[in-house]
This record gives sequence, C-alpha cells and structure tokens, in this order.
Amino acid sequence: MHNDFWDHLKDQLSATPPDFNCALELLKEIKEILLSLLLPRQSRLRSEIEEALDMEFLKQEAERGALNVSCLSKYILNVMTLLCAPVRDEAVQKLENITDPIRLLRGIFQVLGLMKMDMVNYTIQSLQPQPQEHSIQYERAVFQEQLNKQPGLLSHTTKWLTQAAADLTTPPPACPDTPDSSSMAGPSPNEVANNPEPLSPAMVLSQGFLNLLLWDPENEEFPETLLTDRTRLQELESQLHQLTILASVLLVASSFSGSVLFGSPQFVDKLKRITKSLLEEFNSRPEEAMLSVSEQVSQEIHQSLKNMGLAALSSDSTTSLMGQLQNIAKKENCVCSVIDQRIHLFLKCCLVLGVQRSLLDLPGGLTLIEAELAELGQKFVSLTHHNQQVFGPYYTEILKSLTSPAQALKTKVESR
Repeated sequence: MHNDFWDHLKDQLSATPPDFNCALELLKEIKEILLSLLLPRQSRLRSEIEEALDMEFLKQEAERGALNVSCLSKYILNVMTLLCAPVRDEAVQKLENITDPIRLLRGIFQVLGLMKMDMVNYTIQSLQPQPQEHSIQYERAVFQEQLNKQPGLLSHTTKWLTQAAADLTTPPPACPDTPDSSSMAGPSPNEVANNPEPLSPAMVLSQGFLNLLLWDPENEEFPETLLTDRTRLQELESQLHQLTILASVLLVASSFSGSVLFGSPQFVDKLKRITKSLLEEFNSRPEEAMLSVSEQVSQEIHQSLKNMGLAALSSDSTTSLMGQLQNIAKKENCVCSVIDQRIHLFLKCCLVLGVQRSLLDLPGGLTLIEAELAELGQKFVSLTHHNQQVFGPYYTEILKSLTSPAQALKTKVESR
C-alpha cells in the first residue's frame, strides 16, 4: 500500500496536465511535521514556513498547473537542514543529490519521520528530571506526614545507623588464609582496621546500606525509611549470595585447571552457565547442589583439558577439586568468606566512586564475574541513591549525633 501511494503520485505528476491532489496532501503533511519540530522561540522560522507553504496559495498554483514541486522540495530540504539533529545531517545531505521528484519527496518523508522520533526522545529526556524530582518531593512529604503523627517513627532508622557507625569502629573478624584465598590481591580487613579514618556521615550511611544486604530476616526492626525497598533489597541480597558461590566455584576450579582453560572466555561462560543452573536449588539443598556442581565442573574441566590435548587431572587432584567445591556449601567456608568480603568491598566502592570506576580496579578473585557484578552494583547504587535523595534530610539529622561535630558540618548527606 505504501508503494502504491508513491506510484500513484508519480502517475499524477506525470499526467498531462499534471494532477497535484496527492502532492498537495503530501505538502500539507510535511508542513505540519516541520511546524511540530519547531521550538517556541523559533517564531520567525514558523512564519517563514507558514508563508512558503501557504496551502491556499499552493492550491491556486496547482489549479493553474504552475505548482513547482521540485522548488518546494528544495525549500523543505533547507528547513530540514536547520532543524535536524547532527545525527541526521548525512541523511539530509544525501537527499540533496536526488533529482527525481518522487524519490526526493519519499526520502524527505522518511527522514522527517526520523526527525519526529528525535524530537520525541529529546522531549522525554528533557522532562525526565521533572517527574523524578516530583517523586522525591512527594515521597518525602508523605513520610513527613506520617512522622508528624508518629514522632518516634525514625527509631529503627536511628538504631540502624548507630549500628553502622559501631561497625566502622570495630575491627571485623579475620579469616585465616588458605591457598585459594591468599593469592587474591587487595587489602585485608585487618589492614583496613589498622588505618581507621575519622567517621563521616557518608561513610556511616554507606556502611548502613551495606548492612542491609546482611539483614537477619527475623529482625523486625527494619529502617522505616527503607520499608518500601525491602523486597528489592532482599532480591539484591539473594543475587549477591549467588555471585559469592559462583565466584568461589570459579576460583577453586581455576586453581586446579590453570590459566590455559580459564584464558578462554567460551570455557568460563560455559562453566558459569552450568554452575548457575545447578545453584537454583542451593538455598533449599546446599549440600546436594554443590555435589552436583562438583561433579559437573570436574567433568567439564577433564573433558576440556582432553580436547585441548593437555594432561588430564590426576585422580587425587580430581578428588581434591570435588572436595573443595563441596566444602563451599559449608557456612564457615573461608573461600566464600573472603569472596563475600570482596564483593561487599566492591559495592562500597560503587557507593563512593560509581560502578564504572569501581570496575576498573576489582578486588582479587572477582574478575571472572565482572559482568554480573556490574549489574548488581548498578541496581544497588540506583536504589540507595534514590533513597538518599528522598530521606537525606532525616539521615543528616540522625548522623550529626553519631559523628564528630567537625565532620557533621563538613559533610552533609545528599538530598538534592
């Protein structure tokens, strides 16, 4: 049907005398599109287009058989050059080389369609901050209304931030090094503890957000300011746990198979897919899940080494590999503990530096799950950033009593 229209237009303009009915309808639509692309301040250009494409005048010209479609097309191209986004410059320039009037009009119509979409996208992007700001103000107003009725509404939030401040001043328990974890680069928790920094509101709040990913489901004293985000935080906690197990499996497996296999992205991706599918039942049956993982992973390593003409794992190495993989299911497994600490360190960096900068210097043992970490980090940062924008003023007041007066004056929680 689309082609039939342009064929019909060609027949009309080629007739003797030419029939301009379709051409007039097309020019009318083109005029409307051009006017829709104008900004309010472009009143002079609007008047110019109204005059050049005055439909009453063009209709009179058509009735006299004097309508110059080619000349009008050139004028339309000139206007498009003024209005189009830089990304459309090349498309408009190509139209200038078309001499056939039907092909030119068809090309004009196609590019104008793209320009309309450009304007729609621009409008949406320019309006985005407004609904977001409105959402922030609305959420804060609703919470303030509840706070006016219940003055003690922030008690759990205060307790949450108090615990975060205490965590920053208490050295975390150390995990003894193992052959698997000692090779991973990055500062140990003890090194961090030995170089304490003065507490700042931003540090306490970041620690508080991280603590939410370790929240005891039995603890009903969840921060009031994060109740609406609790389900999403639980999903992130589950995702973090899955990544901890996945990274631990890859780390143990790489220590047995060497850099040749793990230098192949295809092999690593396949091992990831196998592990992820078998970990779906980890929460309900961890021992059984890790038994399946150990069998499948050792089999995959054995087959891949064989396919590459490399020496297969010995019987002792295979037994040791499977044993270490199965030990990952144990609650106090040190490889998992170190990996978990490193993922939390990465998320903490995300809150301070942003996801992209944090990915440039990943803690040891996490490089094989970089893509998965980027996704987790982005979700976590987006959630905490929005929460901080909404409830920043309340956090600032609470944190004043938890940090030194100098720091409280110097650092203020973002609430823009």
